[in-house]
This record gives sequence, C-alpha cells and structure tokens, in this order.
Amino acid sequence: MTEGDAIFDMTKRSKTFARIVRHLSLNQRTVLDVGCSEGHHLVAFGKGSLGLTIIPEHRDEAKRRGLDVMLANVEDSAFSLNKKFDAIWANNLFEHLESPHPFLMKMRECVTSDGVLILGVPVIPWLSFLTRFKKFRGAFAVSHVNFFTRRTIIETTRAAGWQVKEARLFYFSNPFLDWCMNLIAPHIYVVATLDPDFKYADKRLLSLAGYH
Repeated sequence: MTEGDAIFDMTKRSKTFARIVRHLSLNQRTVLDVGCSEGHHLVAFGKGSLGLTIIPEHRDEAKRRGLDVMLANVEDSAFSLNKKFDAIWANNLFEHLESPHPFLMKMRECVTSDGVLILGVPVIPWLSFLTRFKKFRGAFAVSHVNFFTRRTIIETTRAAGWQVKEARLFYFSNPFLDWCMNLIAPHIYVVATLDPDFKYADKRLLSLAGYH
C-alpha cells in the first residue's frame, strides 16, 4: 500500500469525518475542497465537487483517481471560480494561510446563499497546561503561521461575515458531549453559514480607505 493509499484508507475509516459528512449531507452536495491534497476527503463529497491544491503532484494523483482537482492558490489576488458550491471544506488549511480574513471573505463569493463553510482547525486547548503533552500540541506545528483557540477561531470567522453554527470535535454524535470535550480539544471543526446582514463597521471601512 502506498502512502497515498494509506491516507485514503485512514480517511475512509474515520468516524469523525463520516459523522460530519452525514450531519451536513456532504455526500449529496457540491463541495469545494480547499487544500485537498490528493483528494482523500473529496472522494466522499457529492457529484460536481472540486478540489484545489497548489501542488502539481497532488493534482496529478487525484486526477489519476478520477477526481476533479485543479491547481489554484486561494491567496492569489487573481483567484476566482465561475461557479458557487453548496459547501466549502477546508481542513488543516486555515493555520497555514498568510491572510485568514481575506480568505474567509473570498470564500463568501464561492458558496451558495444557503451554503455552509466547514473549517477543520488545530486549536490550543482551553486547558492550556495540556500543551505539555505532544497529543495536544498540534496547533504549534512548525509549518503553522496562525494559532487559534476555539474562541479566537469563532470570532475570526464571524468577523468575515459568517454565522458560526457549531464549533466542536464531532467526536461524539451527541453535540452536548462534544461541547464538554471542548475543554481539551486539540482540533475542532467550525461550521458556519453566510451572515446576510454582514457589513463592515465604519471604522473598518475608514481603515480600508487608507485612513489612520
């Protein structure tokens, strides 16, 4: 079994991923998988889904598996798509972005009005002493340039015009049990929908216009 095959197999056996797909009916929806790697999540999404990657080898391997993947950098100012999707999936991507806020704003243009955004993000546990242990230090990986707690990822998402519906592990089917686990969670999934009433505050508009 190749390394790629192993990742596909591990994802297929993931109860957490299966729970999210079932909960949001992602297998019946068009999903934009941002940072899709070789497509190990993309394969579970509905017909018409699309994966984005910046790595040509990942694109080629995904296409070999019959998946629709294109080379694109969502942080490129020229990035655009000619269609909207029912859902956006971005797992283990947000912490790598140079500019999370512009990314979230750009994703507003890629989702349907009743669509959903799912961010899978490593976080610093609320019980921060747990970061002494390797299992809880995922947020501090050397390749990460952004660091979040559950609270800051929620507020960051809201600040870009998204209404956060859930922010939990999806480890349990019962949301209350998941909420209890938020105290120690090293990784959560934020589920959000578009805020139809979103607009920047006046001070923010002034700063965008170059006012200081």
